[in-house]
Amino acid sequence: MNPLLIAAAAGLALVGLVHSVLGEIMVFRRLRRQGAGGRGMRHNEGGIRSPVAPRALALPREHLGIVWATWHLVTLLGWALAALLWRLGTVPSDAALAVWVADVTGLATLTGGMLVLYATRGRHAGWTALLVVAALVWWR
Repeated sequence: MNPLLIAAAAGLALVGLVHSVLGEIMVFRRLRRQGAGGRGMRHNEGGIRSPVAPRALALPREHLGIVWATWHLVTLLGWALAALLWRLGTVPSDAALAVWVADVTGLATLTGGMLVLYATRGRHAGWTALLVVAALVWWR
């Protein structure tokens, strides 16, 4: 049993839950209320960098569905990684495969955390949670 991998799995599962719940409350509720066209929305709110010009951020209503699905896909994939870490932390397995899976998960959460840190200039807590998960995986 590896308590650090179990803690990383629990942390990643929690990040996924918070991501979906807060996304529904803070992002998608507002988009539905204001309409998918973004009327009344302030762009780059909170210093968040955008790879596109602010005028291009207004979405046609038919595109909101894929944005919503993509948002929650991140949660599902995070839960899949959490399940792999949980398995690695609780059941003996092929040592070489276990190291590889853990390292891939650690690298994914590290780069994801760095991306969120850069994109939001540190104003979104997601980067901290992802870097903690990466650290737990590598301190195993």
